Amino acid sequence: MPTILVTGASGPIGRFLVPRLLAAGHEVVAMSRRERDATLPGLRWISADLHAEEAPELPPLDAIVSLGPLDAFAAWAARTRSEGVSRIVAIGSMSAVSKRESPDVRERELVARLLASEQRLRDVADARGIAWTLLRPTLIYGGGTDRSVARLAALARRWRMLPRLDWATGLRQPVHAADLAAACHDILAEPVTHAQTYALGGGERLAFSDLLERIRDALPSRPLAVPAPEWGVRLAARLVGVSAAAVQRLREDLIADDGAARADFGWSPRRLDLSGAALGATPEA
Repeated sequence: MPTILVTGASGPIGRFLVPRLLAAGHEVVAMSRRERDATLPGLRWISADLHAEEAPELPPLDAIVSLGPLDAFAAWAARTRSEGVSRIVAIGSMSAVSKRESPDVRERELVARLLASEQRLRDVADARGIAWTLLRPTLIYGGGTDRSVARLAALARRWRMLPRLDWATGLRQPVHAADLAAACHDILAEPVTHAQTYALGGGERLAFSDLLERIRDALPSRPLAVPAPEWGVRLAARLVGVSAAAVQRLREDLIADDGAARADFGWSPRRLDLSGAALGATPEA
């Protein structure tokens, strides 16, 4: 079976992808900044930083799945030898699309970096004859370590409250990390996905205000719902360095058009699932 390198393996998606690949019989080289114990057969875990100039010593590889920051991976791929690698699947971000028209210059700079990183990876892969696929997921949750749902749940547990934002009507489409892991695994052997970029959203669309309520209801402690007017949130955001554009987006829909993914590789994500690991419990596959 192919040997697959997974970068960013300790993140939310990697927690589900590495066991899935091992169960399918693959040899897996998992890379993260912190070395982990590789106790499972077929798994080798290495500590490495994609930003480092010197690449770690790697065994012969057949494929790479990038789950970490796309800009760092694209730069690493450009300066790293890749003999034998015939397939790359990389996770990017829907921010490359959703923040294009942002009034905030920092967010537009982020978009420029994301798009440049995508193009750099395409160019490197094409020059080396490597089949590539880029995935742009919406808000990622699951596994208890994400920076969206799990972070909100942690704040709610700490402060015993969550703001109630009735005015935050923008639709969100949270996508579970386990579904993204399944997609990464499934499309490795799908030629139709070569040289394609897919938007991926979860199986449920709900207003951001409703997302907060669902998180609150799922927590055993039932944190207090504290009404917060938009002007108050804007003021608080300014004090902590969050852009006004980020607050404005709470009124805007951030939805993925994932029709191509459904047609090409049967993308069928779950509805919002806040059970088990999603709010910070022990991860479940």
